[in-house]
Amino acid sequence: MATINKKFERRKQRVRTILQKRAYGRLRLSVYRSDSHIYAQLIDDSKGCTIASASTLEKDVSKGLKSTSNIEAATKVGAVIAERAIKSSKKKDLEVVFDRGGYIYHGRIKALAEAARLNGLKF
Repeated sequence: MATINKKFERRKQRVRTILQKRAYGRLRLSVYRSDSHIYAQLIDDSKGCTIASASTLEKDVSKGLKSTSNIEAATKVGAVIAERAIKSSKKKDLEVVFDRGGYIYHGRIKALAEAARLNGLKF
């Protein structure tokens, strides 16, 4: 029987493979969630580079938060990554593909995605 980490890695690879087939040249918004922080990156897979990133490790993002591992923190990271993505691409509505990794779409992951949508990213 596969361990939890192996199952997670298989699920993550399956999600990423499907996204790369359906991306059609769009940027990928990748999310990583740890026990104490949340991270988001906007990645251009064709060039292999990161366009923008945001996390709760940054002072300006975590400023005023009670905790860096709750839904409020994820919402703030989602708003910041959307703002930085639009600023770097100079487009009002930027189309991206949401890469949730192997995480289930609820809680902090869902809050980050909804905040990014509200602030101008389309996916």
